[in-house]
Amino acid sequence: MKPETITFASGPVALAADRYGDPADPPVVFLHGGGQTRHSWGRAAAAVADVGWCAVTIDLRGHGESTWDPTGAYDLDDYAGDLVAVFDQLGREPVVIGASLGGLAAIRAMGGLRPGSGRGLVLVDIVPAMERAGTDRIGEFLRAHVQTGFASLEEAAAVVAAYAPRADRSIDPDGLRKNLRKRNGRWYWHWDPAFLMSDPDRDPADIFDPAMLTDCVRRIAVPKLLVRGRMSDVVSEAGARRFLAEVPDVGYVDVADAAHMVAGDRNDAFRTAVLDFLAGIG
Repeated sequence: MKPETITFASGPVALAADRYGDPADPPVVFLHGGGQTRHSWGRAAAAVADVGWCAVTIDLRGHGESTWDPTGAYDLDDYAGDLVAVFDQLGREPVVIGASLGGLAAIRAMGGLRPGSGRGLVLVDIVPAMERAGTDRIGEFLRAHVQTGFASLEEAAAVVAAYAPRADRSIDPDGLRKNLRKRNGRWYWHWDPAFLMSDPDRDPADIFDPAMLTDCVRRIAVPKLLVRGRMSDVVSEAGARRFLAEVPDVGYVDVADAAHMVAGDRNDAFRTAVLDFLAGIG
């Protein structure tokens, strides 16, 4: 399915998006994680559109083809405010599927900035209380080549494969073209370096307050689902269980043979979980 490229406005930022399916169908908004782009959702979005939903995949501010914020505004409330702006421009309440940073933005938007918004929420390998070891590893990976870039797509693919090694999954260098841009003969990640924390030793809990985010989830009174990668070092099994005990109305799917990038590692299982969730909403 070939999507239609559209744009949402949020203050000084233009958010690039792809729309799959009939705009008259009920909307599902996909929000990627930090350092990714909307293209990570392609197969899942097409599957959602095939069963009668309008899937909208969005590049977060400063990522992909969305514009960089001129003032370097990349706090959680900035991302959440962008989602609220998308809600307003859609004109209808969507189901939101958010991975990692996108999931935190959805929590903050739907449970803090705009309580009562949305028809459903799927959190993809993200809970308010993340594992420090996992978030540190993500930060190290993102910072490692932000200034130097890569000599080739093959070099970038090797770095990605080393970050998330899987015996049954290879990284296609050509597939990284949508995540990288070539400048002066080298390839660089397609996001604003300013979105990274300036202090690499700062605990993510100081930025993403777990207690506040948990309270936000409790205020989201629509169907909710956590899809965890069983091999994840960002959401541990114990961490998932604590979250589910704190917010018992959240459904849970634990995807085998998947780490933090659930949709990339096991897209088949991820699509099944999402489609089953949407079927329950109707």
